[in-house]
Amino acid sequence: MQKILITGANGLLGQKLVHLLANNPEIKLIATARGKSRLSISEGFSYEEMDLCNPAQIQEVIDKVRPDSIIHTAAMTNVDICHQNPEGCWEANVTAVEYLIEQCQRHNIYLCHVSTDFVFDGENGPYQEEDQPAPISIYGKSKYEAELRVQASGLRWSIIRTVLVYGIVPDMSRSNIILWVKSSLEKGQAIKVVSDQLRTPTLAEDLAIGCWLATQKQAQGIYHISGKDFMSPYDMAIATADYFALDKTLITEVTADTFTQEAKRPPRTGFILDKAIHELGYNPVSFEEGISVMVKQLKAIQK
Repeated sequence: MQKILITGANGLLGQKLVHLLANNPEIKLIATARGKSRLSISEGFSYEEMDLCNPAQIQEVIDKVRPDSIIHTAAMTNVDICHQNPEGCWEANVTAVEYLIEQCQRHNIYLCHVSTDFVFDGENGPYQEEDQPAPISIYGKSKYEAELRVQASGLRWSIIRTVLVYGIVPDMSRSNIILWVKSSLEKGQAIKVVSDQLRTPTLAEDLAIGCWLATQKQAQGIYHISGKDFMSPYDMAIATADYFALDKTLITEVTADTFTQEAKRPPRTGFILDKAIHELGYNPVSFEEGISVMVKQLKAIQK
């Protein structure tokens, strides 16, 4: 039986991982997050409060549960808030990783660390794992610094980079581009959507599976885990309108400079998935299939 600890279990990816791995007879699952559990299920795992900015609490929890592997999903991910609060961003995204690494070293724990396409400058996407990072935002720089610390740790590790994760959680506390477009068009509201930023949007369930595949195999190295469709937000909006048979004429194509955003975004990222497909057996859904997964979940929530 593999004992797996998840950080950030109240977040989108954390919740998907708990749902994926809870009640698996081959896994003893420990979900952790700051504060009380907000998970919609309560069986098949244990829950521990763990503030990643509190090294004593991290040590206390890890000494208590002694995991074989940690999947580290927790991070400050709002790019503009990271820009406004660089010290908080560094504490959440770098210092917390240093604390985790220290405990992993003490107990010989495998670390699966989740990172981002924002470690790249977006000039030459889509990217392979071997491409050289060159982050252009405080958020991207913090995530790249965390990667460097994981790589230098002497641990058994994997780094799972991902792109523009979308999905829903049962309490509907998180929106995404699909829900926003659907809601706006259903109300007859005109929307402006960027067409000059390109990504490979990732269904949260696919990302959870990618993290699990790496952890299950104790894979070592960097893996790019994302969707397989190379799209702009405008493409995503049109695909959403088509899926729900809504009025596409309400969608206006604009460039990123139409909006005022404090932090820079890389214009063209997205990932080449060959390594994850061949080494991990990763097989993501298409964007249209991702919408279908979300629709089924929405219907189940609304029952």
